[in-house]
Amino acid sequence: MAYKSINPATGEIVAEFANHSAEEIESALARAAAVYRSNWSQGPIERRLETLSRLADLIDSRSEELARVAVREMGKRISEARSEVAGIAKIARHFADNAATMLAPEKIDTDQGDAWIEYHPIGVVLAIEPWNFPFYQLVRVAAPAIAAGNPVLVKPAGIVPQCAKLIEELILEAGAPEGVWTTIFASNDQIAALLQDDRVQGVTLTGSERAGSIVAAEAGRNLKKSVLELGGSDIFAVLDDADLDRAAEVGAAGRLAAAGQVCTSAKRFLVHEKVAKSFIAKLTQRFRAIRVGDPMDESVDLGPLASVAARDNLSEQVRNAVAAGAQVLHGGNPIAGEGAYYEPTILTDITRDNPAYFEEFFGPVAQLYVVRDDDELVALANDSPYGLGGSIFSADTARAKALASRIETGMVWINAMTGSGPELPFGGVKRSGYGRELAESGIKELVNQKLVVIAPTTQAA
Repeated sequence: MAYKSINPATGEIVAEFANHSAEEIESALARAAAVYRSNWSQGPIERRLETLSRLADLIDSRSEELARVAVREMGKRISEARSEVAGIAKIARHFADNAATMLAPEKIDTDQGDAWIEYHPIGVVLAIEPWNFPFYQLVRVAAPAIAAGNPVLVKPAGIVPQCAKLIEELILEAGAPEGVWTTIFASNDQIAALLQDDRVQGVTLTGSERAGSIVAAEAGRNLKKSVLELGGSDIFAVLDDADLDRAAEVGAAGRLAAAGQVCTSAKRFLVHEKVAKSFIAKLTQRFRAIRVGDPMDESVDLGPLASVAARDNLSEQVRNAVAAGAQVLHGGNPIAGEGAYYEPTILTDITRDNPAYFEEFFGPVAQLYVVRDDDELVALANDSPYGLGGSIFSADTARAKALASRIETGMVWINAMTGSGPELPFGGVKRSGYGRELAESGIKELVNQKLVVIAPTTQAA
């Protein structure tokens, strides 16, 4: 596996990094294990939270530099990169301010005595992270891990090594000891070896279903806790009483953010038949107005995909969908010239025997389905191997809430595109993975929830 930074807007090779040797990986693991046994992990939480607070300040002070590196490495628009950087500062600050309360001992009422739960680090955690949010994905692991005291070895995606090294640099500059957070450029075999090592006690992965299943199997074989976020095929439901202009605006933004390379982006549009003609016209109009170009250009609406390989894979998916009967309402082709660009695309008439029906399209391609009623909407929404997030647009909040409760996903947003926040648990069900990141539930995924009980004193007669 090569770790190579290529500007997807131009094809220019920006930087290359060699894989770490077995000796280098062992040295990194040994440092992390030593940190776990040290006062950094086993001592008071205040020192770790002070580091997170300094990390947030450092991110703010270098925000433009970070954003521009993300644009050059994976192609998201500069405004999107700036938003991501602002978001990671917010995550670091949130855990700096709230982790002490999250991890405070919790008293349990019992007739067996004085009982409580304590929260302790479990050891070294392995993090395997993707490229679509090259800072956010790392910091949403780093902040709770640092707060809890778990040292982390992080393997970034092969196309965003510079972003990964920058986060490591900032964490160390914020005052974390060597070994708290270490970037490793590792092969698949080296990752498997780490999961077999007793010093590694947990793994978190955001990535493909295939990668998740391999890592989960290895973690399970070695009795290691795992947390997986594996993408999805999120619905964007438009009911017959929805504000169609607003729904079309948010739907287009939700589908095309980061060139459609967001796990929780609007992918399957489920539209009530009474408003389908009007909504589809409005959505198509917005797709046609999209300006595609250099992601550093502030006026551009859509940049390239993260790599030529990603663009070519998306092109093949669309071709296969059309060959199986889907209709292209707009777009449907890669854009000629340098860079990994693809047209904003809308597909309709996708039947259940079409492979596209069950696939995740990780790019600027929307699927449109028309439904007769709420029951058909729920059935179609749930007829998917994935269950990450989704959106429902309706003027009737009670109706939308009832539908949200019936949809098999980890998250539902009503009258908004799916999003995230450090205070909101993030994760899915089915083949979208298991466990949660962020929020209090996320920080408690990879800690020892230790029960302590003091038996009642027996009084002598």
